Amino acid sequence: MILQSLAGLPAFLVYFCTGLIAIVAYLFVYTRITAHNEFQLIRDNEPAAAIALGLSLLGFVAPLVSAIAHSANVLDCLIWATIALVVQVIVFFLVKVPVPNLSARISAGELAPAIWLGLSSLAAGLLNAACMIY
Repeated sequence: MILQSLAGLPAFLVYFCTGLIAIVAYLFVYTRITAHNEFQLIRDNEPAAAIALGLSLLGFVAPLVSAIAHSANVLDCLIWATIALVVQVIVFFLVKVPVPNLSARISAGELAPAIWLGLSSLAAGLLNAACMIY
């Protein structure tokens, strides 16, 4: 019975590691396109940066979860993870339209722009996840 339960372990490990790699890639790309240094601001105890990046990460992970659950194979999952990453990058630039000095305001510790960015990222990610019906 235990061996039967563990039969799915290799697939779990492959998709879990794929998900972790996708998350690291997302954080690498996303933190390079923003004008503020999220990780330094978080190390400096800046809640605005943590809120914006954390919600953005959730906005990426939601469609990643959908991709893992629905993909035909790991390559298919990575393709949809890449699409989720591109969507989040687009959202970042769209959110800057009504708040052009977004990064400077987040760096200054302003919460409203951070919440706006984070929740917009999360909303786009949830919509992205729902649209992954292939």
